Amino acid sequence: MRDRIKYSLPNFLTLINLSLGVIALLFVMKNDLLQASLIVMVAALTDRFDGKTARMLDCTSELGKELDSLSDLVSFGVAPIIITWKISFFGLPVIGCLLAVIYPIAGAYRLARYNLSTFNNVYSGVPITIAGALLSVINLFNYYSIEHHRYNSIYTVFTAVIVILLSFLMVSKIRIQKR
Repeated sequence: MRDRIKYSLPNFLTLINLSLGVIALLFVMKNDLLQASLIVMVAALTDRFDGKTARMLDCTSELGKELDSLSDLVSFGVAPIIITWKISFFGLPVIGCLLAVIYPIAGAYRLARYNLSTFNNVYSGVPITIAGALLSVINLFNYYSIEHHRYNSIYTVFTAVIVILLSFLMVSKIRIQKR
């Protein structure tokens, strides 16, 4: 029984991450983009602890690794870009949709490549959690710019460039030391 709890704890944290990603998407449907962005940030915090907990308890597993990637795709690949689309790309039917598709595809590719590689405390490409958290910060900035009537087309262009850059960095071979 004790081993079952030990092995379940990291996966439970991973499922909290996934749940937060889904909740963020539900808030987008309610048009509560501020809460949705904040929830993605909380998901990033929970994502930080699932792997650490598994390593600390010495109970890493292939199931946990796959579950973590699926959760990350929802919480940091899909949720942030849907929020971005709603805030910044809603008026761009073709380009906005293209950007909203490219970003999670890049994230999925990066996660799949990570799952097939051996990890030696060096990431290949920017982790999707970092990309999603950064995109959420930009979403919060854009949200407040709209609320204070300071948002203009420059913000949309800036956000599009950031989405393209993050997509590229996720699939790049840039080596990043894990801290």
